[in-house]
Amino acid sequence: MNHSRLAGRTALITGAGAGIGAAAAHLFCREGAAVLLVDANAQALERTRLAISGALPDARLACLAADVADEAAALAAVRQCTAQWGGLDILVNNAAMRNYSAAADATAAEWQAMVGVNLVGMSNYCRAALPALRASGAGSIVNVSSCYAVTGRKGMALYDATKAAQLAYTRSLAFEEAAHGVRANAVCPGSTLTDFHVGRAQDKGKSIEQLKTERKDTSLIGRWAAPEEIAWPIVWLASSEASFITGTTLMVDGGLHIM
Repeated sequence: MNHSRLAGRTALITGAGAGIGAAAAHLFCREGAAVLLVDANAQALERTRLAISGALPDARLACLAADVADEAAALAAVRQCTAQWGGLDILVNNAAMRNYSAAADATAAEWQAMVGVNLVGMSNYCRAALPALRASGAGSIVNVSSCYAVTGRKGMALYDATKAAQLAYTRSLAFEEAAHGVRANAVCPGSTLTDFHVGRAQDKGKSIEQLKTERKDTSLIGRWAAPEEIAWPIVWLASSEASFITGTTLMVDGGLHIM
């Protein structure tokens, strides 16, 4: 197989320390891109870097430990890409935080923290990256939202509201940037078996085998997605194969949104 759909391209991926972001980083490198991994967790970043370098010795990648809510760090990340690889072609906004407060109980501080990462953080990286993406001539932004941006559940009002707002932001961005040759799309993952969910289950004394039985009713396919099953659509939307797609929300949720 010829792994070259992103050859010669440069990408910046936030939330790349684990889960979907780490899987996307691996596939981007496998497909020939140079990739800057950004995550607030420096140890997680190093684990991802070592895993990718071990599997792909020729991978071009670098790391930056930063909170996406830090506007200055976003500008520094883009400068690092352009200084090291001469430009930036792809931005994947995957970093996110969660909150489990009910809507009736959530405080203003909790809302502000969620918005600071899930919305302002995404905006920081888009704003920082857009000059370089415009200069690319074929810039692409992929924002990682959630299937629960379009369907309801209890106990995740803050997270789901910010994820829904990401979709509106993506559509506006697509309108504004079309004239500059930059595409903007969103991916909405369904239940994905990431390190985050495994860790939470283990904290509750559950095994991975038990965990795997718990999401059979949250997709038509009847199981969790592997992180790579979300990462591949991100790769595709970022690539020139999706050159006529912008402003789109791609549901990668095993059919949950029609259940």
